[in-house]
Amino acid sequence: MKKMWQRAGMMGAALATSQAVLADYAYNLPEPASKVAQDVFDLHNLIMLVCLGIFIVVFGAMFYSLIKHRKSVGHQAAHFHENTTVEIIWTVIPFIILVGMAYPAAKVVVDMKDTSNPDLTIKVTGYQWKWGYDYLNEGVSFYSNLSTPREQIQNTQPKGEHYLLEVDEPMVVPVGKRVRLLITANDVIHAWWVPALGAKQDAIPGFIRDNWFKADKIGTYRGQCVELCGKDHGFMPIVVEVVSEEDYAAWVAKKKGTAAVASADNTKIFEMADLMARGEQVYQANCAACHQADGMGLAGVFPAISGSKAANGPIGDHIALVLNGVPGTAMSAFAGMLSDADIAAVVTYQRNAWNNKMGDLAQPAEIAAARGGDAAEAAAPAAQ
Repeated sequence: MKKMWQRAGMMGAALATSQAVLADYAYNLPEPASKVAQDVFDLHNLIMLVCLGIFIVVFGAMFYSLIKHRKSVGHQAAHFHENTTVEIIWTVIPFIILVGMAYPAAKVVVDMKDTSNPDLTIKVTGYQWKWGYDYLNEGVSFYSNLSTPREQIQNTQPKGEHYLLEVDEPMVVPVGKRVRLLITANDVIHAWWVPALGAKQDAIPGFIRDNWFKADKIGTYRGQCVELCGKDHGFMPIVVEVVSEEDYAAWVAKKKGTAAVASADNTKIFEMADLMARGEQVYQANCAACHQADGMGLAGVFPAISGSKAANGPIGDHIALVLNGVPGTAMSAFAGMLSDADIAAVVTYQRNAWNNKMGDLAQPAEIAAARGGDAAEAAAPAAQ
């Protein structure tokens, strides 16, 4: 009797556990946070119900026919063809179903494409492998990089709560405001997608496509690039923080202050230690994904920087390489992505890290001169 009660208790515990697991295990779209996302959610559920109804009718009729008209019960198959009534019925009914599905779908699509009367316009640019945001109304610009530690990606540390869905600089927008997105790409085709906001658009080099959303709830919403764009396609997440209007105004003021500090940095003269510390941060955020944290690259895919000709050759050539990239390869041009101070720092870091011991450094003023095409002349003082 005691063993029977123990077994009953174990079965009850197992059933409760399975019910708890199933309660959290849902197949559906994320909870909508905008009107468009809610419309998409409702349309999805409606179409699924229509498909379920078609499934039940078609397979119900099929299994009924198989069971009730089988040979073993003596049923004799009827021989007929070219039944006009049947052909009209199985043409008209699907047509009515398709029209009934097309109307609400077209209504949602038209609403999704209506980008008129925005309260805020943001240019979104896809890069391999990050996002750039330019707030055209505010004069604020920044880049958004994956912030998941490389140790988690390489399985040397436990995965965080938002593994591969966290960034160093999220897009910040005010709640209840209509945000227009002008979406393009710098290199290959990307796609900007945040399902909870109902916003999804391909980012195509040379073209500007637009989309919009208006978040109804304060919160953090996550998405990803959903166009296969290269080696680190799965490592360019999107994070949108929806805040109150007061918090948004404070964020804009802070970003403008940060930009002013960055602009001042472009005229400073740095010590080697400061450039190395800053350069390591810039390298980890922008270069380590391809060239690896230890500068050894990936054999046959991405060249090593440690011991390379670029990092151990003329500093002017090194600066030009970082500024202009290498056309036709994954080596992007960082002239439009990084400030003069950041490029000076990362060039200095690459030339003096790992097996590279050049002992020279670059200053922001030299990068500014190099942008004008005279990299060799600009780099001459640093090489001395």
